[in-house]
Amino acid sequence: MKILVTGATGALGSRLVPLLTAAGHTVTGTTTTEAKTEQLRAAGAEPVVLDVLDAAAVREAVADATPEVIVHEATALSHQTDLGARELRRLDNVFATTNRLRSEGTDNLLAAAAGAGTRRFVAQSFAGWPYAREGGGVKTEEDPLDSHPPAGTEQCLAAIKHLEDAVTSAPGIEGIVLRYGGFYGPGTTIYPGGEQAEMVRRRLLPVVGNGEGVLSLIHIDDAAEATAAAVERGTPGIYNITDDDPATQREWLPRLAAAMGARPPRRVPVWLARFAAGRWLAMVMTEGRGAANDKAKRELGWQPGHPSWREGFREVFAGQPAQAAR
Repeated sequence: MKILVTGATGALGSRLVPLLTAAGHTVTGTTTTEAKTEQLRAAGAEPVVLDVLDAAAVREAVADATPEVIVHEATALSHQTDLGARELRRLDNVFATTNRLRSEGTDNLLAAAAGAGTRRFVAQSFAGWPYAREGGGVKTEEDPLDSHPPAGTEQCLAAIKHLEDAVTSAPGIEGIVLRYGGFYGPGTTIYPGGEQAEMVRRRLLPVVGNGEGVLSLIHIDDAAEATAAAVERGTPGIYNITDDDPATQREWLPRLAAAMGARPPRRVPVWLARFAAGRWLAMVMTEGRGAANDKAKRELGWQPGHPSWREGFREVFAGQPAQAAR
């Protein structure tokens, strides 16, 4: 098949493109910088420098590629970004461009896809915190998203909802939304030198309150494998792409520190977390919901190669020197 992948040099795109080319697909990969085009050629893809927010450029690129499938993985995130308490207070500011890519960018791609006769559209969403904070700790795709997100995250959640609604309701297109869990592994924030790993090493990411908020994680390679499966099969709709082991924050965060050889995370009361880093961090740590992957395993014929983050963390940080806190 002919496939267009946006964000093809990002954390997930760079793992996905080689899988698609190895399977015999003809892949066009987009990047925002000329410097990364050789990376795409080396992976067997045809590179295109593209700003997904430029509607005219998107129409031209899609018309030239004539893809049967578009995979939308474009974000403006980098694991080298230095997130501190101020940034955690207003994620909408940090994610401003990514929010536009999820809303305007998605609309641009869907419009171009309709004009080019694209059959299937696979898009990146997120299962890390948007589920409604009610009922059980692990949610399925049928459960509602949060209707009252913490202050400073309203635009993030609105962009996610816009993407999901637009993709799954696009006329004449098989729309598939993949709600990924929290990424870890090469190129992500949970990897030696990555942003979250550094925060853990420096003891800047605490367990808040009872730490009973649940998080679902996924190794980046398993996320790429699931995405490759969604390119080829699966009925239109929404799929949680997570491992088999949703865990409370008080469970996985200390184990991440241990895998890194770092000191255990601090524990702070909810009021202090709200004061220092805002309501979002306190919410995630104490009220967050995980996501079940049964539908993806059943309908995509996919199984995570890292069923649990427990072994995954040990693998990712194996052989690393102890990460002493500053």
